[in-house]
Parts: sequence; C-alpha cells; structure tokens
Amino acid sequence: MATHEERMQILKMIEGGQITAEEGAKLLDALEATEEERAAPARWFRVRVTDMKTGKHKVNINLPLGLLNIGAKIGAKFSAPFDVDIDEIVRAVRQGARGKIVDLEDTEDGERVEIYVE
Repeated sequence: MATHEERMQILKMIEGGQITAEEGAKLLDALEATEEERAAPARWFRVRVTDMKTGKHKVNINLPLGLLNIGAKIGAKFSAPFDVDIDEIVRAVRQGARGKIVDLEDTEDGERVEIYVE
C-alpha cells in the first residue's frame, strides 16, 4: 500500500494547484497499482536461448503460467540435449518457485538456456 506520506504529498499538490484533482486521482491509483504488482503472484514462464558467441536470442518465449503444461510438453521435445527434467521444473513452478530457475550452457553448441518465472 502507498505510504501515508506519499498520499499526503499528492493531496498537497492538488491543494496547491500544482495538479488537478483528476491528475491526483491517477497518481493515487498508480501508487496502489504498483504495490499490487509487487504482491501479485507469478504470471509468466519465460524461456530464453541465447547464442553465447553473439549474445543474440535464438529463442525468446513468454508463456502465461496457465499454459505451463502445454508449454512443458512442447519444451520436452527440445530439452534432450540439455538433460533437463521438465517435470521437475513444472513441479517447482507449481510449488511457487520464482525468478531464474534454470541456467544452462551448452558449450558444444554455444547456447545458453535460461528459464524464469515472473
């Protein structure tokens, strides 16, 4: 939640004529939205495959967590070279894992695979 001081500062700006009441309401809404975003549960499963020589993304997938099971089935087809247990990743995500959960490098093919939950 927005702090008392932050809200008071916005109200004083309205009172002093620096911003309109409508602008103040938008600022107050933005303060509340920012706090809700911090407390919100993870919503995205992100997979990045990067060419280690060029630094360019070869694969960049952003998948809503609601589609995780479908994405896992597709990903299982491509995970063989990396010796990744897709079921273990899905289990960890379902149990609340957040942030970077996989960081692998395939030096033979020059690829780096990163999986995030955000």
